[in-house]
Amino acid sequence: MAEFNLHVAIIGAGLGGLAAAIGIAHAGHKVTILEQAPMLGEIGAGIQIPPNSALILKKYGLLEKIESVSVRPSDFIIRSYRDGTVLNKLNMVPYAEKRYGVPYLHIHRADYHKILVDEAHRLGVKMQLGSVVRGIDFDRAIVYIRDKPDFHADLILGADGLKSVCRESLLGHPDPPHLTGDLAYRIVIKADDMKKHPDLRDLAEKPAINYWMGPHGHVVCYLLKGGGLYNIVLICPDNLPEMMNTAKADLQEMRDFFDGWDPKLKTLLGMVQETTKWRLLNSEEMESWSHPSGKFALLGDACHATLPYLAQGAAQAVEDGAVLGALFERIEHKEQIGDVLAIYERLRKDRTTRVVKGSTALRDIFHMVDGPRQQERDRQLSQHEPFEGYPNRWADPVFQPWLFGYNAFQEVENAWKLYKQGTFPGTTGQFKSHL
Repeated sequence: MAEFNLHVAIIGAGLGGLAAAIGIAHAGHKVTILEQAPMLGEIGAGIQIPPNSALILKKYGLLEKIESVSVRPSDFIIRSYRDGTVLNKLNMVPYAEKRYGVPYLHIHRADYHKILVDEAHRLGVKMQLGSVVRGIDFDRAIVYIRDKPDFHADLILGADGLKSVCRESLLGHPDPPHLTGDLAYRIVIKADDMKKHPDLRDLAEKPAINYWMGPHGHVVCYLLKGGGLYNIVLICPDNLPEMMNTAKADLQEMRDFFDGWDPKLKTLLGMVQETTKWRLLNSEEMESWSHPSGKFALLGDACHATLPYLAQGAAQAVEDGAVLGALFERIEHKEQIGDVLAIYERLRKDRTTRVVKGSTALRDIFHMVDGPRQQERDRQLSQHEPFEGYPNRWADPVFQPWLFGYNAFQEVENAWKLYKQGTFPGTTGQFKSHL
């Protein structure tokens, strides 16, 4: 618990903003979330909670609630697009808990969001809804809100997602999301309906993550809601019109793209009644996430949006929030805020960059066209023990522990020791001056 109280304004009530609010409120500070939506809620479908974020939820005492509405996938299964042949299988139950102390989980995004909102309320976090930010005074830590009074704080955190007003304010120029060339169809169907098809019953009854890899696209499927729903994500080339990021999808167009794929998958897509396609966007790396005043920083998709192919976008935002919370638990006086933000950025930026680049690189692995490279990829997956650089990145013996084994709280503890010694790079030495 911090020795004094700050007032922290967080712009955005998504998963990252809520994780930061919970962490900072746990540390004893006053937190207000400024959210543009008139009501709280989340759209979307399935989301994955890997061990690196499950550990944070456990620390916050939320893992039991999360698990009550989650599914534990038994295995990662990577399949050939042609006939569904299993190329590679990675155990998750009991492996994840034995190796990392926490499970790998699937959850509906709305359930995840609600649990974090409830915890933030329990901790006294204020939610100011309908607050559309029109500008920020970084030097005086003031948020200008349309048709509402200006909001004053000791520190402002921008967690307003990919289409971030905060990022553009910090950069001083427009910075719209960038095209990635891919889009996603997101679908949820009832598992009971799948069980009526003999060839789909196995998918509906076994809580595994199934990936089909094929030319220019891939498919990810897993169970949600205690096994009651089946979450389907189809990735293929972006063909949405310019300036349109979502659209009602043509079912025949969707089925035509996957026409030459596994018959089981085609049967599954034949059950789909309607769907929407979403353009996949991201942002370019920023030189810095914070303002020189030491009163403002970005977190989550506002500064490191990523393709979803490593299933780490939300997890990285939650890590950001946990690191900020752990740092503000240790802060001893207001003059240290700038140093705290410098430590936060130093701890987080290289990691999130590696995740963003790794997600993009995984697209190249998943979307290979038929040919020698694809054949070698499949040979490695099916016949070779995992090695550094392995095509199944979650099974890579170097990358997996780096990704899943991250402990945000230990990282902060180690960094704070260096800071107290006056040896943490990029800090001003304010700690020493107040000893």
